[in-house]
Amino acid sequence: MRCPFCSSEDTQVKDSRQAEDGNAVRRRRLCSKCGGRFTTFERVQLRDLQVVKNSGKRAPFDREKLMRSVRIALQKRPVDEERVEQMVSGIVRQLESSGQADVTSKQIGELIMEGLSELDKIAYVRYASVYRDFRATEDFGQFIEFEKLTDEG
Repeated sequence: MRCPFCSSEDTQVKDSRQAEDGNAVRRRRLCSKCGGRFTTFERVQLRDLQVVKNSGKRAPFDREKLMRSVRIALQKRPVDEERVEQMVSGIVRQLESSGQADVTSKQIGELIMEGLSELDKIAYVRYASVYRDFRATEDFGQFIEFEKLTDEG
């Protein structure tokens, strides 16, 4: 594993443990050259997924991009990082085990919305505002009213 600080390939694993409910291995590493410490994660990848965007363009699925969008929605929210990792890993597992090599950005967005609705309601509304392209305050109100009705019913 290459050191992210000095690019040396001489790094040592100092600690390994299971992460994400046993679906990943978390490794603490030490660079022999610069002394930098960093963490890596090792995960099983069932298949290479392609994301089909609304424009029709295709791009390789990027777990880190999914994680970044979830973290943006969760900014300054009191949600444990382990729960975020579990949610994202669950979404990736669902996509990989669907049997499809191509997934739409809409499918990914819906899975994120579903996960955030259970994780944190504020983050859910934040994500929805971007995903559903809210353009006015009335859009927020309508969305929240709809959510209230579905929660009650």
